[in-house]
Amino acid sequence: MAYTRRGQGEPLVLLHGIGHRHAAYEPIFDELAKSYDVIAADLPGLGDSPALPAGTGYSAENVAAAIVENFEAWGVEKPHVVGNSLGGLLSIALAQHGDVRSATCLSPAGYFRPWSLLQATATLLPLKLGSYLPNAVLKLSSKLTLGRFLIGFALYHHPGRYSPERVYGDALAMKKGRGFWRYFFRCFPLGFTSPESFRGSARVPITIAWGDKDKILHRSQAKLAAKRMKGVEFVTLTDCGHVPMGDSPEQVIAAIESTIARAAAKDVQSSVA
Repeated sequence: MAYTRRGQGEPLVLLHGIGHRHAAYEPIFDELAKSYDVIAADLPGLGDSPALPAGTGYSAENVAAAIVENFEAWGVEKPHVVGNSLGGLLSIALAQHGDVRSATCLSPAGYFRPWSLLQATATLLPLKLGSYLPNAVLKLSSKLTLGRFLIGFALYHHPGRYSPERVYGDALAMKKGRGFWRYFFRCFPLGFTSPESFRGSARVPITIAWGDKDKILHRSQAKLAAKRMKGVEFVTLTDCGHVPMGDSPEQVIAAIESTIARAAAKDVQSSVA
């Protein structure tokens, strides 16, 4: 997995969403690196990371296993993890498998109803199909205020905060992500059932934080998550879209630090017991 790493302290791994790249975490990366050993990674088959080996399905279990292999390569054991959208789904899987100390999940995929899966598809597919426009068109569009809005409105509540270079890079990441369609079609069964790791009680501290302006995964899915998983803390991110890191860095960082603090408190309780 391609990644950027900086900082010192407890390891903290950041995982992005489908069709995106680890640059999604730029708005909070430097601030987190003041306190943690931060690793922002491209998921297998997305960004600059190679696809999974031929014949390997893109199930949550297989991708989570590949991520754990990278933990070992990076020299970290049971890091804290933050995941957005698809990255949130994978973060829950990692948490329930006991591979991380805590998980902060920003609008995690996986808690679909059939209607909400249809909504996500109707919002996401135009972004993917639009990314197949010639690069020259995408680059020109990213320089225009209207173009940046059309490219980013579904992801961010405040798309105008992003530079033309950043928006163009996001469009290219959407275009070139070789694993996009494999991840995309793996999501459809989640509209009717969910893996066992998405049910029961949380094994480690988990926070699910949802932007109240999310246009891809409606925040009502948090209610379904609350029914299926116990011991999870839920947070509403005010005035935030599906990718909230740039809409409100402060709220996202607060959610992450609160989750990590709960993990530290749990460790103290365990040591006393």
